[in-house]
Amino acid sequence: MRHHVGIVGYRGYSGAELVSLLGRHPHAEPVLMEHRTDAGGESGLHSKHRPRQIAATGDAVRGEKIEIVFLATPAEVSMDLAPVMLAAGARVVDLSGAFRLRTPENYARWYHEPHTQPELLAEAVYGLPEFCRERIPKARLVANPGCYPTAANLALRPLIEAGAIDRSAGIVCDAKSGVSGAGRKPSLKTSFSEVTENFSTYSILNHRHVPEVLMVSGLEERELSFTAQLLPLDRGILETIYFRAANGAAAEQILAIYEKRYAAEPFLRIYKPSHAPDLHAVRRTNFCDIGVTLDTATGRAVVVSAIDNLTKGAAGQAVQNMNLMLGLAETEGLL
Repeated sequence: MRHHVGIVGYRGYSGAELVSLLGRHPHAEPVLMEHRTDAGGESGLHSKHRPRQIAATGDAVRGEKIEIVFLATPAEVSMDLAPVMLAAGARVVDLSGAFRLRTPENYARWYHEPHTQPELLAEAVYGLPEFCRERIPKARLVANPGCYPTAANLALRPLIEAGAIDRSAGIVCDAKSGVSGAGRKPSLKTSFSEVTENFSTYSILNHRHVPEVLMVSGLEERELSFTAQLLPLDRGILETIYFRAANGAAAEQILAIYEKRYAAEPFLRIYKPSHAPDLHAVRRTNFCDIGVTLDTATGRAVVVSAIDNLTKGAAGQAVQNMNLMLGLAETEGLL
């Protein structure tokens, strides 16, 4: 059985990644959904198997019997389209930040805009399967996590839950991303001449992904220093997380926490002590790779967490959520 699924925003990087993944999915029939009146009639995708293209309207959703709509759109567009898709009987996986935070006040603080759909914000289920799996299958609206918080929370939450981090010493998350994480819309900062042979920081102490890390990890804002940095690469995220281990823990003990927590998780790979992942290891995969290095004498610990920002950080995780919503094997189309 093939499920009809719609993709809005298929011209963007995350949307194009969705088209690629769903085109190979054995149980999905992707349909391109155009929400822009000035976009023209052609998708621009060069493939003899190019998906059908319809309008991003409620009538089209009903007519095509679309079961799930992916919104790979800016947050303000997602807020406009999500209620339309839901009213038409489809379920929604939103890849923007529109529905990730729990309150309109928190959204307004970090996104600097009012939230126009507070009822849906309250209903939305946060879609980090490794920690929210039980709520995703029945959800009407799933908020796909941000790329930086995915890598950070998969690295931090098991250690926070186990009490393995001395939270009084603070945690530093040094996060680096490829340029595709900024989206396809042209800007001076992400232009070739600005990015190539360069390395820069942005949104210091004020990045909009910080509240997602706090929400899922259980940390307080004062306990986390997060800095986003732009790599001269097209894709990938590598986060180097520094903290003090609690109670004289050894690297093997921290490793054991990860191995126990993620024993049944198909997309988590844990490295041996003092070995760290790199971006080549996760490129174009839905894996999150984690490595631990710890100096027992001082308690200084470093965890390195690596993902592909367009796969586990966006489209791959969205497909993972879709599989759960449709009752399919979670790894379908991803391994």
